[in-house]
Amino acid sequence: MNNRRTFLKTLAAAMAAARYAGRVEAAQTTRPTSAPASGIRKSTLISMLPKERPYAERFAIARDAGFEAVEMQTVTREEEAAEAREAARSTGLRIHSVMNMEHWSSPLSSSDPAVVARSVTGMETSLKNAALWGADTVLLVPAVVDANTSYKDAYTRSQRVIRERLLPMARDLKVVIAVEEVWNKFLLSPLEFARYVDEFESPSLRAYFDVGNVVLYAFPQDWIRTLGPRIVKVHLKDFNFDRGNGRFTWKNIGEGDIDWPEVRRAFADIKYTGYVTTEVNGGDAAYLKDLAGRVDRFLAGEKPVAAG
Repeated sequence: MNNRRTFLKTLAAAMAAARYAGRVEAAQTTRPTSAPASGIRKSTLISMLPKERPYAERFAIARDAGFEAVEMQTVTREEEAAEAREAARSTGLRIHSVMNMEHWSSPLSSSDPAVVARSVTGMETSLKNAALWGADTVLLVPAVVDANTSYKDAYTRSQRVIRERLLPMARDLKVVIAVEEVWNKFLLSPLEFARYVDEFESPSLRAYFDVGNVVLYAFPQDWIRTLGPRIVKVHLKDFNFDRGNGRFTWKNIGEGDIDWPEVRRAFADIKYTGYVTTEVNGGDAAYLKDLAGRVDRFLAGEKPVAAG
């Protein structure tokens, strides 16, 4: 089993790894039949599309630019959620994932039960959105370490809430909760990220990996190979760090410090075949078409920016 062999290389605890790999293989057999047998699909984030347009127009713009899917954000109004569902049907642009929007202002790791309750409600809405739209994943920032929340408390509190209050609903709706590291002072190494995911012992809790988020202090290709089959979804963006002057800048794909051909090799090594979603600045139709082309070149193992 390829996934099992890749997985075992990444962990010293071989018995725990083997059990997890079996669960991952079972979860992968339930992926939508529309997904190709091999290959990675291109997606964009809803916030990159013109907000003033109806969903059908936004989705058509993304489709015409060359994207196959979109990642939505949490929608609380039923009529808006229904509009997005119809737009996906009419344009043929799949909603493959939902970015939960409550986890920053109301983290699951808070010591305040009222804050945690708001966070849980936000995730419940996101999971229902996903079920309505046919998305198979909801992105969750699981905890935030701050002056009032220690690292240990963030770890234990978030796991407890996810296990007791979120995973049952996710399993019932057949939606995966995908946790992400996103400058929240939490899950700061790929080994710890892997351990955090493994401890749930559930195919309904996996990893959402952002290629750009770790560049400040790590190499994304290392994280990819370490996380292996735990990765269920991917964000793409680039990052430039001017260490000498202490400055950093988010960049368009191919314009920063990331070694994109090596990142592509890492995804090939773990046999990743899910969606990659662009998370950069938005723009007009020409900009989005250029962005889709950058992703195509990356997926082909080339540098994303064509030689001038």
